[in-house]
Amino acid sequence: MRRTIFDLDVLRTFTTGVDLGSFAKAADRLGRSTSAVSAQLKKLEQQAGTPIFQKSGRGLALTDAGETMLAYARRLLDLNDEAASAIHGIELEGWVRLGLQEDFGETLLPNILGQFARAHPKVRIEARVARNAELLERVASGRLDLALAWNNSAPLSNSERVMEVPMCWVGSINPDMVWQKSGTEPLPLAALEAPCLLRTAAINALDRAGIAWRLAFISPSLGGLWAATAAGLGLTIRTPIGLPGTVQAIPPGANGLPLLPNLGLDLYRADAEPSPVTARLASIILQALHESVPVGAKAA
Repeated sequence: MRRTIFDLDVLRTFTTGVDLGSFAKAADRLGRSTSAVSAQLKKLEQQAGTPIFQKSGRGLALTDAGETMLAYARRLLDLNDEAASAIHGIELEGWVRLGLQEDFGETLLPNILGQFARAHPKVRIEARVARNAELLERVASGRLDLALAWNNSAPLSNSERVMEVPMCWVGSINPDMVWQKSGTEPLPLAALEAPCLLRTAAINALDRAGIAWRLAFISPSLGGLWAATAAGLGLTIRTPIGLPGTVQAIPPGANGLPLLPNLGLDLYRADAEPSPVTARLASIILQALHESVPVGAKAA
């Protein structure tokens, strides 16, 4: 039996298209024509020996075989890229300073640090988990080389939009502790200290919907916010990223709560032309994010 050898270039087109939700966008990002991308996907199905796509409305969805192929494609590409980095980037030395918004401290940071350290053992990383305002100030002043932070406006200079993430109402995992709309009782709101993009978004949404609210709990940290929400002191607003098991996202429109917009996630750079070390860390961050796009998020 002839052994199948998958083309890594084809696998990269496949995973990029799935991550972006569009193979036309994948063609633009990879610098290929749409016809070339279509030919690559046809080749992949031929190599797989089974359909990996199926019609879904006007678009395409993955078959069961396609889902399996996607998981293996990611692993093959990760190993390939890590090997290439280890071989060609082994001479990278120095240090890089990374800032992450609190939502990513436990969910994304360990993966990024582990992957980077394995590929570039001579590089030292300083990581800081902090609120948005502090991260942006540190990038602007040159005290951070990179920062991953929220943004509800157009991307700023030396930054790029990574994805659009849906905001959601969050309450306790205990249904008896979740606020229910009744009469004129104001909604208890748990929030971070101002300034906070998500706190402002929650207040604006409630005001537009004509729903009375009160600040029931204010926390300087995300950990305190999760504790208050889990205890039923109030509802809060975050994104699906990094939710602990003690809280849950409330379905859109449930309990009479207003719908919420998406929130931009941007990668900020201190320099327009970053050092090779900073550029390499940025590429690992972008790869990790696109591989863990939450439900409802739209990759940029």
